[in-house]
Amino acid sequence: MEIERILLSQRDFFKTQQTKSLAFRKMYLEKLKSLIISNEKMLYEAVKKDFGKSEFDTFTTELSFILNDINYYIKNLKSLSKPKKVSTNLVNQLGHSTIYADPLGCILVIGAWNYPYQLSLSPIIAAMAAGNCCILKPSEIAENTMNAMAFIINGNFPPEYLYVYEGGIEETTALLTLKFDKIFFTGSTKVGKIVYKAAAEHLTPVTLELGGKSPAIVTRNANLELAAKRIVWGKFLNAGQTCVAPDYLLVEETIQEQFLEMLRKYIREFKYEPDSEQYTRIINQRNFQRLIRLIDREKIYSGGSFNEEKLYIEPTILNHIDWNDEIMQEEIFGPILPVITFQSYNAALNSILELEKPLAAYLFTNNSEEKENFTRKLSFGGGCINDTVMHLSNDNLPFGGVGSSGIGNYHGKFGFETFSHQKAVLEKATWGEPNIKYPPYSEKKLSWIKKLL
Repeated sequence: MEIERILLSQRDFFKTQQTKSLAFRKMYLEKLKSLIISNEKMLYEAVKKDFGKSEFDTFTTELSFILNDINYYIKNLKSLSKPKKVSTNLVNQLGHSTIYADPLGCILVIGAWNYPYQLSLSPIIAAMAAGNCCILKPSEIAENTMNAMAFIINGNFPPEYLYVYEGGIEETTALLTLKFDKIFFTGSTKVGKIVYKAAAEHLTPVTLELGGKSPAIVTRNANLELAAKRIVWGKFLNAGQTCVAPDYLLVEETIQEQFLEMLRKYIREFKYEPDSEQYTRIINQRNFQRLIRLIDREKIYSGGSFNEEKLYIEPTILNHIDWNDEIMQEEIFGPILPVITFQSYNAALNSILELEKPLAAYLFTNNSEEKENFTRKLSFGGGCINDTVMHLSNDNLPFGGVGSSGIGNYHGKFGFETFSHQKAVLEKATWGEPNIKYPPYSEKKLSWIKKLL
């Protein structure tokens, strides 16, 4: 099997210790940056063919993240890799304690289709910065972007260091039978369980970036105009095909009518029309049909139209939704926003607690007590107060899920740590050692040990 041969070559190459050199890592990070910039037009064209994404959206939501990641690691690689001295406890005197960031070895990254460049290359960049060899398996659903990444990487990097493996479910299944030192997967919870199970056969550690039903809460204490604007942008970015998009909306009952009208106003202002620059199509027919089935025609407040030929679904708001409706039983991952009203803020938080922990959560309020209850009471991967999605853009914050929304995190130093082993080393002096820990044991020795602890 070709991919098995490539993995073996990566294992052999990793043993040469070349990837541990900071000069080596920087050289290839800079090379990848140069290739992305020089092939920018081709990258735009590929994602346009896959699901109609504009150059503006592709740069702001994908390439800018990737270039920022590369710049971050080039700038901070020395400090991230530097052995870290830590204090040594009393029983280990005289000694010195150090933590070394060791690369794990051979990494498998399985990317996602909705942001096919960012969600494939950002973890690859972190793995390269940490000194690993990598195999990337992009999502075959976004076939043109998969081909573009393979063209850039396989034509310019040695396969024993970095390789893109093209193909579909059969190829991914074959990859999962092999032993890697780390698997990084972005995608659905259903497939995440398959990846996790396969990794367990080899005791391979995993990072799973999954999804879930991410709530957005709006109370009467919010700046409603700004809340509506930011929710519409975050929800309908990429036609709702964003893992951290607000999945559903919880609105305080006293402001419901006013706020829904504001949402509708911004949907109109942003001109999410077929073939528009600011709106993408649904990725394929299968997802299109799934989403159409989720629209309850009797509960449409705004939108609801679609064009099957263009895979276009108008931004749609559903009103008078309750927790038992079909649309509340699974992650939507599309341009449909169900709205549930609440009278009691704490009761709304308790309702969210009854569900699986989401990848993201958002609160819109200027009330300090409501903010505190939100951050203290709810468990979620990450989120914002008075914004949506933008926490991803701060590389000083970790990005990852919790519970069924994921395992582990990355971005910035957290990505470096994800693909590193924190190796602990205690170096002891060879003189002046007391005899307290050695046999024969005595009550006096035990008494001294208890005092030292």
